[in-house]
This record gives sequence, structure tokens and C-alpha cells, in this order.
Amino acid sequence: MQVESFQYDNKTVRNFAIATIIWGVVGMTVGLWVALQLVYPTILNLQPYFNFGRIRPLHTNAVIFAFVGNAMFMGVYYSLQRLLKARMFSDVLSKIHFWGWQLIIVAAAITLPLGLSTAKEYAELEWPIDIAITLIWVVFGFNMFATIIKRRERHLYVAVWFYIATFVTVAVLHLVNSFELPVTLFKSYSWYAGVQDALVQWWYGHNAVAFFLTTPFLGLMYYFLPKAANRPVFSYKLSIIHFWALIFLYIWAGPHHLLYTALPNWAQSLGIVFSFMLIFPSWGGMINGLLTLRGAWDKVREDVILKFMVVAVTAYGMSTFEGPMLSLKNINAVAHFSDWIIAHVHIGGLGWNGMLTFGIIYWLLPRIYKTELYSKKLANIHFWLATLGILFYAIPMYWAGWQQVSMWKQFTPSGQLKYQFLETVTYMAPFYAMRAIGGILYLTGAIIGMVNFFKTMSKGTLEANEAAEAPALEKTYKKHDGEHWHRWIERKPTPFLLLSLVVILIGGLVELVPTFLVKSNIPTISSVKPYTPLELQGRDIYTREGCYTCHSQMIRPFRSETERYGEYSKAGEFVYDHPFQWGSKRTGPDLAREGVGNLKKSNTWHYNHLEEPGAISTGSVMPSYSFLIDDNIDTASTPLKINAMRTLGVPYEANYANKANADLMLQAKFISDDLQKEGIKVAPNKEIIALIAYLQRLGTDITKK
Repeated sequence: MQVESFQYDNKTVRNFAIATIIWGVVGMTVGLWVALQLVYPTILNLQPYFNFGRIRPLHTNAVIFAFVGNAMFMGVYYSLQRLLKARMFSDVLSKIHFWGWQLIIVAAAITLPLGLSTAKEYAELEWPIDIAITLIWVVFGFNMFATIIKRRERHLYVAVWFYIATFVTVAVLHLVNSFELPVTLFKSYSWYAGVQDALVQWWYGHNAVAFFLTTPFLGLMYYFLPKAANRPVFSYKLSIIHFWALIFLYIWAGPHHLLYTALPNWAQSLGIVFSFMLIFPSWGGMINGLLTLRGAWDKVREDVILKFMVVAVTAYGMSTFEGPMLSLKNINAVAHFSDWIIAHVHIGGLGWNGMLTFGIIYWLLPRIYKTELYSKKLANIHFWLATLGILFYAIPMYWAGWQQVSMWKQFTPSGQLKYQFLETVTYMAPFYAMRAIGGILYLTGAIIGMVNFFKTMSKGTLEANEAAEAPALEKTYKKHDGEHWHRWIERKPTPFLLLSLVVILIGGLVELVPTFLVKSNIPTISSVKPYTPLELQGRDIYTREGCYTCHSQMIRPFRSETERYGEYSKAGEFVYDHPFQWGSKRTGPDLAREGVGNLKKSNTWHYNHLEEPGAISTGSVMPSYSFLIDDNIDTASTPLKINAMRTLGVPYEANYANKANADLMLQAKFISDDLQKEGIKVAPNKEIIALIAYLQRLGTDITKK
């Protein structure tokens, strides 16, 4: 048997590790800033570029795609080479992947504060960046599969299964969800509208959690945890069940974000059933991870790396228990739109992804730099600060969420709502402060870790090309007696990829296709008409400023909501909404009926509220939008937007784009004149006029006869 000499590429691993560390601190710092904005709204909302609605997406994208994304690539590039006993196929492709991904992150960091956003959660980046993501993802996938093809190890280890599933599923999710129509260089409209857009968005959004934040990290767990513990994986058979059940079930779970909404009941039911079943493969993975430590628990007391990993796997178990519970209708009815969900998300993000990432870096860096960790004491301090940070973050948010919902739903003995919405906001203030303390602890730990990491690198020397030897892969394979049946698919990467693709496509097709092809799923309402040009411009300002991060536009059929907000929402109301604006959080009240009933306010009220929210609503955490008074409506884009909407099926009359601006100015002048009667002088071409027009339109269509 011929033994071949080759070298592992550690330079790319090092580069991704440094990017992980730096972007992690940046993303967490922005997250702390966002948290503190709810404590000091008048001080820390720096308009317009650093208002809450613009930098909250910056935080989520920085943590998900910059911190966790780079950590994933770091771990994959290190483990894949050693599991396959081969250097990555192309050093050039590795470099393109690394620098391309960092440029995408920089582009996101520039465009999101500028308000260039699709307004779709976890997918806010505009179409040129979406194209760049697609290209770089293909580079990564090609480099990975080409490496698998030239491997020297016959069987694909369990970690590689998860890497393959991650690549193929993220590709499908990104392409489908990012199907949008460009209007200008940095403006697009989602191809889907209303109910369809909501379903696609959360099919993508939940599976971004599943296949970007979970499956690749499960692959990393299966490689690095046994390495750190010096123990084999507890159960090979359990890992098989864990993998195939997880990727099949996860893809169905998206609709549980839309329970009690205008989404068809059959889609909601599918989301519930499959979400609940997810607890079994998820806990199978957690059990497989923790039982890998059998006989090594004494090491956990002394080894800080194992401490990080144990907390990570435990947090994975907690969040994957809570997720299926939250998908049950009776629990979802309580928790949805509340801060409970924020706690749930951060148990996964800070606990599972963050702690596993730090554990891997602590294990990995000394090995590629051929040195000892700079300071075990600092690593332990980092661990305890991070652990306490998670607790100080999550526990107040769990309590806050419970209190929020309790206050939203309480009635007086006479049958009146007991609390105004603003009372729930002011009640949250201490909890938001406690959350910020948790963020400070976690960030401080991360900064200490960063110092420890860079000190470790400075005292060692990078072994950029690590020498290795392995026998060449034999051209023929003889099956061993008693070999497990699954070994067959492990020898064949292309069939493995195709089978993974089929498994994840089943759920997506069953949920999405009927919603697009069966007309009865989206019943129309004759009184629902397209937005006027001014309202369309106002809606784009609404999405640009990230108002969806705090306000929902979806009234569920609960008495507490219909009494507070008005008639529950219907599917047919949203057929012209590209994208949908149902929201996922109520830091502020629902706005679905803002233009009708008891919620309707005067143009003057909206103007004053946008200019200085705290003066109108004492205790409000909403930032000021006074800059809208000075900024002009981009009327040059109006014809382009009208034509784009016509392309998407919105029934504007032919050639309406030519007179759209005339209608826009006519409606704007009406609002401007009304404000002038109250002593407010503002030109009709200002953005605040357009936003007022949009807010006044909300909910009015179904009241028309």
C-alpha cells in the first residue's frame, strides 16, 4: 500500500479564526448597543444611520454570518482536511472564499446602516450582495466537494455528512428566499407577496437557524468534542438516526413562526407536527454529544475547553427542547411577539454557537501555532463571564416575556383591557437593563478571550503547511463482514449529496407549492387596492427604517388582540405587500389597523410622534425620526417602483408610472395642508409626509364597502 505525503492548509484556518474573533466582538458590541438603546433611547439612537431599526439587522447579520459563519468555515477547513486526509482542493479557491466572505460582511456593515434593506429578517441584504453570497457559497461548495473527491479516506465521517447537508440546504434556501425583482442598484421587491412571502421567509428564516447555525455546528461537535475529550463518539447508529431525521424534519418547521396568523391552517398544522417531532433527533444529538464524555467527566472540572463544549451542548439541548414546545399552539399564543422569543434565540446563539466556537478556538489555535495556550486562567475567567452573561441575559427576558403577555391579555372585571400598551413598555425597562448587564458580561468575556487568542498566536509560530502522510485511496473496495448498511452511502459523496437534497426538498415542496398553485389558500378581497404612489414611497421608508423590528402588522384572533387593535387580519389584505410586514416582535404596538377605528390618529399626531416620540408617549423607547422632516421623497424612483410592482402582478393601470408622481404630489399636498392648519409647516415632498400617508392607509381597505 503506497503511502503519500501531503500538507494540511492551516493558513486559511488561521484566517477564518482571526475573522471569527474580530467579527464576534464587533457583532456583540453592536448587540450591546442595540440592547442599551432600549434603556437609553434618546441618547443612543443616533439618527438616521444608527437608529434601532437600522442597526438591529446589522447585529443579527454580524453575529449570524460574520461571527458564526466564519467560525463554521474555520472548523470545516480544519476538520475536513483531517477527516479526508487531504489538503483542500485549491488554495486559490480557499483565498477567494475567505476574502469574498469578508467583503460581503463589510458590504453588509455599510449598507444596513444606510437603510439599504429588503426588510426580510435574516435576509436583509440587497440583491447585489445576495448574488455575491451565491457566488462565494458556490466557491466554498466546489472546493469542499472537490476535496471529498480526492480524499484518501474511503468512508465519510459523520461530521462530513452535516457539512454536505449544510451546503446543499443553505444553497436552496438562499436562492428561493432571495428571488427578488431589482428596482434600482440597491432597491428590490420580493417576488412573493403577503401570505406567500411570509411562508417563504420563515421557511428560510427558521432553516437559516437549522442549516447555518445548527447542522454545521453539529458536524463540528462530532469532530472537536471527541478530540477534546479523547473519546470516540458514543453511538454511530444514533448519529445516523440523528442526521437523517434532523434534516428531514427541520425543513418543515418554518410555519410555527406564523401560528394564528393569516397563513392557511393546513400549513400551520404541518409546522406544528414536524416542529414537535424535532425534539427527538435534536435530543438524540445532544445525548450523543454528552455521552461521548462518559469516563471523561473528571476532565471537565479541569479542562476549560470541555467546559465550553459541555455548556454549548447543554444549551443546544435546552433551545431544541424549548423550540418544539413553543411550536405548540397554546404555548405559542402566549410567547409569540414577546421577549420570551428573544431569550430563546440567545440561548442558542450565545450558548450553543458562541460557547462551542470559543471552545474550538481554544483547542485549535495552540495546535496550529505549536505552542501552549497563553493563559488558562484567562480562559476560565472567559468561561465564567460568558456563562453568567447567558444567565443574566436570558432569565430577565424569560420573565419579561411572561409579564408582557400577562399584561397584554388581562381584562378588568368590567371587561376592559387592564393595561395600555405603553404601560407594558415602561414595565420592561428594568428587564432591558438586566439584559444589557448580561450582554456586558458576555462581551467582556469575549474581549478577554480575544486577548488570550492573540497572545497565544504571538508566542507561537503558525505551521502554515502541516506535513501529513496517509495511504492512497484504493481503487476497489471490499465489503467487510458485518459492515453496517449505511457504510454504502458514506463511500459515495455524490449520491449522498443528492439524497440529502431530496430529503430536504420534500418538506419545502409540500409546504410551498400548494400555497402558490391553489388559489383558495389566498382568498382575495375586492376592496383591497394597491397602494397609492405616496403610500408606496411611505411603505419603503417604513421598511428602510426597520419599523418591522418593533411593530407587527398581524392581528391574531384573540379577544385581547381584537379589543386592542381591531378586527383580526385576513389573508386577502396582503396580496400587494412586497415584502410582507407581519413582524415577529412587539416592542411597539401592532399597526395593522393604524388607520381605522379607535387607533386612528390625526396627521398632526403622527407628525409630532415621529419627530419626538417620548414627548407624545411618555416612556416610549421609539427613536426619533425627525430627519424625515428634512429629507425629500425620492420621486425619481416612483415610476421605477410602479413598473416593478406591475411586473409583480400589482394591478396598476398601463402607463400609470407616467402620472404616478402627479398623484403622489396631490395626496402629499392634502396632508401638508392639513398639517398647516395645525400650525405645522412642512413641504409636501418630504419623507415624513409619505410615511404618514402609509400609516394612515393601514387597515382601511377592509372597511370600504
